Amino acid sequence: MRSIVDGHFFRAALLLLATVLMPLPVIARNESAAAIREINLSALPAEARQTIVLIKNGGPFPYARDGVVFGNYEGLLPPRRRGHYREYTVPTPGVRSRGARRIVASRDAEYYYSDDHYRSFRHIRE
Repeated sequence: MRSIVDGHFFRAALLLLATVLMPLPVIARNESAAAIREINLSALPAEARQTIVLIKNGGPFPYARDGVVFGNYEGLLPPRRRGHYREYTVPTPGVRSRGARRIVASRDAEYYYSDDHYRSFRHIRE
């Protein structure tokens, strides 16, 4: 009887040790960043193209939150240090609030368009 208990203990200890020592698969949060679709600047809505002009000219911006740091908490854009990305509102005709459309601009002049409030992005090709 004692050998059965010792056998169970040995197997449980071995399983615990293997679990602790086995490397876990690493899933990068930015895997989806490699799969970002592209959109031509000319294919964007007119309001998005105008927002990009304002970004490049440094404003003036119509919304107080335009230019705030975009945290990329969803991990959909390539990972960068905090402050690398800024968000800007793309006006939506007929909507009284800021709506769901945004341009996210990076410090290295890369632009991303979201028409669903950051659930997806398209890299803007100029």
